[in-house]
Amino acid sequence: MKEKHESHKCLVCGKHFLLKNLTPMGTVRKVITEEIARDIPGWTPQDYICQADLTRYRIQYVHSLLSSEKGEVTDLEFEVIDSMHQHELITKNVETTLEQKWTLGERLADKIATFGGSWTFLICFAIFLGLWITINTVVMVTRPADPYPFILLNLILSCLAAIQAPIIMMSQNRQEAKDRLRSQNDYQINLKAELEIQHLHEKLDHLLLHQWERLAQIQEIQLDLLSEMSKKD
Repeated sequence: MKEKHESHKCLVCGKHFLLKNLTPMGTVRKVITEEIARDIPGWTPQDYICQADLTRYRIQYVHSLLSSEKGEVTDLEFEVIDSMHQHELITKNVETTLEQKWTLGERLADKIATFGGSWTFLICFAIFLGLWITINTVVMVTRPADPYPFILLNLILSCLAAIQAPIIMMSQNRQEAKDRLRSQNDYQINLKAELEIQHLHEKLDHLLLHQWERLAQIQEIQLDLLSEMSKKD
């Protein structure tokens, strides 16, 4: 209990904190200690650092790592770094975000493209072609409205294809934008998960070190008690 309320000085800011709010420098990852050594070259493994300064150096390391790999930090990576600092989630509902931006024409283009690529449209169009050919070759044999080779039908089909093609392209462009936003969201989530896992490993190392120290102290006390009991005997 005495150690729990014991206070130590932070190596970076110089303020005093309880031991439970400090991290020994010996448990901090080497890449982070290298960042700290640039500002404080004379640190030792017995020194302590507070959580705020440790988080700041971690973010600084992530920033420098991403900058060295890609030359510059993108807006997506800045969002990940900021979310780690603020302890916020970066998961987004892509469908909801996009649905709020689409215009009436874009939504109509999606519905037309969906219908144009369905079995319902294919069956209906096949029935229409069959009826058109049957009427102009069987029913209206003497005076057909569109005699063979069905020039009017070809004109209708050409107009339909000319209208349908740009509508399908509009829908495909919207789908590409949706896929691009999904991939950006996935990249942010994967990057943050990797950094959080690394942070978790550091916390586990810190906890294990403290547990070993406590076990060693308990064993020392037990040895002292045993030695005292042996002296009494």
